[in-house]
Amino acid sequence: MKRILILMLLALGLSCVRAHRVNKHKPWIETSYHGVITENTDVVQLDPPLVALDKDAPVPYAGEICGFHVQGLSAPFEAVVLNSTSGEGRLRARGPIDCERQREFTFSIQAHDCGTGPEGRGEKRSHKATVHVQVGDVNEFPPVFGQLEYHGSVTEGKVFDSILQVQASDQDCSPQYSQICNYQITSHDTAFAIDRNGNIRNTESLSFDKKSHYKIRVTAFDCGQKRAAQDAVVHIHVKPVCKPGWQGWNKLVDYEPGTGSKLLFPKMHLETCDGSVSWIRTTVELESSGTGRGCDRQSYSERSSQKLCGASSGSTDLLPAPSSVFNWTATLVMDSGRDSDLTYRFDGRQAAKIPDWAVPQNLTDQFTITTWMKHGPSPGQRAEKETLLCNSDKTEMNRHHYSLYVHNCRLVFLLRTDYTQTDSFRPAEFHWKLEQICDKEWHYYVISVDFPVVTLYVDGVTYDPYLVTDDWPIHSSQIDVQLTVGACWQGGEVSKAKFTQYFRGSLSGLTIRPGKIESQTIISCLQACKEGLDITSLESLGPRIKFHLNPAQSLVVMEGEDLEQMNGALRKVSYINSRQFPIMGARHLRISTAVQCFGEDVCISVPDIEAVVMVIQPSEPRITITGAEHLTIPASDLALGLCLFRDLHIISTVTKSDEPTITGVLKEITHNLDYCDIMVLGEELRAGLESLELQHSALLGKHLEYANSSTGMSIYGVDSISHYTEVIRQVRYQNHQAVDSVRTFRLTCSELSGRYTSDQYTLQVNILHREEAMQHVNHVMAPPKYVQIIHPTVIESNNYYSLAVPTIATAVIVVCIAALLVVLLGVYRLNQPQNKDDIHTHTLPEKQADCDGSSLSITVNPLEIFQELQSAEEVTEEEEDEDEECDISSTESDSDDEEATTSFIHHQTRMQWGKASLHC
Repeated sequence: MKRILILMLLALGLSCVRAHRVNKHKPWIETSYHGVITENTDVVQLDPPLVALDKDAPVPYAGEICGFHVQGLSAPFEAVVLNSTSGEGRLRARGPIDCERQREFTFSIQAHDCGTGPEGRGEKRSHKATVHVQVGDVNEFPPVFGQLEYHGSVTEGKVFDSILQVQASDQDCSPQYSQICNYQITSHDTAFAIDRNGNIRNTESLSFDKKSHYKIRVTAFDCGQKRAAQDAVVHIHVKPVCKPGWQGWNKLVDYEPGTGSKLLFPKMHLETCDGSVSWIRTTVELESSGTGRGCDRQSYSERSSQKLCGASSGSTDLLPAPSSVFNWTATLVMDSGRDSDLTYRFDGRQAAKIPDWAVPQNLTDQFTITTWMKHGPSPGQRAEKETLLCNSDKTEMNRHHYSLYVHNCRLVFLLRTDYTQTDSFRPAEFHWKLEQICDKEWHYYVISVDFPVVTLYVDGVTYDPYLVTDDWPIHSSQIDVQLTVGACWQGGEVSKAKFTQYFRGSLSGLTIRPGKIESQTIISCLQACKEGLDITSLESLGPRIKFHLNPAQSLVVMEGEDLEQMNGALRKVSYINSRQFPIMGARHLRISTAVQCFGEDVCISVPDIEAVVMVIQPSEPRITITGAEHLTIPASDLALGLCLFRDLHIISTVTKSDEPTITGVLKEITHNLDYCDIMVLGEELRAGLESLELQHSALLGKHLEYANSSTGMSIYGVDSISHYTEVIRQVRYQNHQAVDSVRTFRLTCSELSGRYTSDQYTLQVNILHREEAMQHVNHVMAPPKYVQIIHPTVIESNNYYSLAVPTIATAVIVVCIAALLVVLLGVYRLNQPQNKDDIHTHTLPEKQADCDGSSLSITVNPLEIFQELQSAEEVTEEEEDEDEECDISSTESDSDDEEATTSFIHHQTRMQWGKASLHC
């Protein structure tokens, strides 16, 4: 046994020695490796491949490779054995690799064998090899611009190699994907180009006046041709070549009526291009000749304007607005396109005869002619006389007593005296030669005659005649004369009377007034504008700024030495229009500037600029007339006069939409009227029998006048609506011999010479004749139709009249007074003539004198009549007082019942007639 044990120990020792001799070599690997891994993957491609060799092979375990060890804590890799016999291995990432965080890694790797047995005892390790791993990039990020908007500028007229540079970047890690390889302009039809470095240039010269700002879009591509997610916007501003001139002004300025004064150039300044300025003069001119007579004047008649300006009364308007009374201008052509201006255009074929009743009288050695005129050069080589105003023989002869005409752009006034005044050689023709006569612009002419001196005012400036021709007085005769406008009447020395020497041009406000013109102030007022230039805060213009504003407020001249003070002064120039309803449209502005520099007469040239003030359409008024539409009156009462429009109301409203939630709100406004016409519809008024009357006392304290004719009445003058209403309410209609049963009148009113007209208010007067009245007296129970007053459907609550219409209770009267009917009829026949007299002679003078009296109440109740018939003898004192107030005499009865009843019937008849007559 001992021997066996010894042998076993020897065998074991030999095996150990043998085993030690088997694993005698270390594994072998390359000294260095290079690998590549694509980001977001885990496989590393190594060069050379990862293989470990062991010389102990093919001895099991000792010649096998059991693993690889990666040295380095920061290396996110691991190595695995693919085949232990061949020693093949693989390097892989433990997690996702991001190239943008780290582009390469360096670490060590070591292989070891399996040792001497399955337990891996006695393993041997190889040397450490160096591993370099680069991370492969993926083009996952698009280019991004450093800023989304770029701004650059270029001077007009030049081509630049580079105006500005845009830059984009890419977050990818590799040069291929992180570098920007191309830029591109995505806008079409642009005058710019861009290179691969992002430099933008213009391909052609640019003009500031043509286009001062360009907006283009630019994108970028990386070298992997990935496009930028968002384009960049490039603003290129074209800078003008420094030119002296005004900057910071608007070509169009809107003006809303009623807003007062509005600044025209609040941000304006003068660019001098660094020039040293020593003196500046600036002129601002408002040119509004396209808005009528030179500017936006209040378009009332010349006669009304003279009253408003304080001139004496007595002038005759020879070119009034057409109406039923002033109807000689109805055939003339009104100048279109002038909105509310009352102007007439004469083309060499129109003229008007002034009626004899309208011809001004008492023209002796002192009188005044005023007119607005626009006239151009006469056509043809031999210009003929063009007559504005002519007073010539109506028949038999062809003498011109006085006339005003244009000949070869000269204004000539002819004034012939007759032998009743003098028999000596005296001045007769006065000539003026002025540029204004043929410049096709509106001018205001005033010819003041203080014989033998004749003075001409043009736009307020005085001109003496350059030539005065004398002539003998004309022989006095009994030939009637004819006053004409637009031509001269040739009534004699021809086979057929006709007009001659026609005028070609436009006229407005042609008036003649006896007496000398009052003052220069009145002339300036008559030709003054309602719009013009204004300067706000005069005290803040600066001490070294001098300014001049012409009387018409159409020209402002400012001069000074300080440039900044001049800029500030010009910013204070404003436009103002004081008209309540101005004419809409454009007003042109022109600014001219002269500049001097130190030591030089003129250093820079500042071009003129033009702008436009656009007046917006104002809210137009609507003039509404309301009142009774029907009146009924006995014919006998018309001789005393009937106030036609006692309950008249005139209002004016405009539509306002100021409220944000309410549109179309009507608001009543206050403004003036300039005429109201009362027209007779149907047959004209019969001379001597019918008339419309108005007492002159009704016009006291008002700027109103009136004219009367057989076709109606015209009340004219610029005055308030309340004054017009007050006067019209006092117009009476008188008829001394009524033959018609109906008379109809129409009332219309106007503002601004017909620019705004009222609705047509019609009133029908029903006239009851005596037969109809007697029939109602004999048949007391019949409905008294003649006391009805029918009002329009829309009328205010404070009407002057109330209606009373008989009811069917008339049947009750028939039953109740049947017993007394015979007695009543007998007594009435006995007193019939007296009744007629009573009807005719009832007195209402005190009531008629007041057309604005208290309201009348018409009440007819048959039941009350029956009750009063039963108690006629017991008339109370209160009833007698009411009879006295109505000025209706009542027959007192203290006899029998028949006399009392008869007297009461007379009393009731007179009450009905008196209340129905609607006298003032």
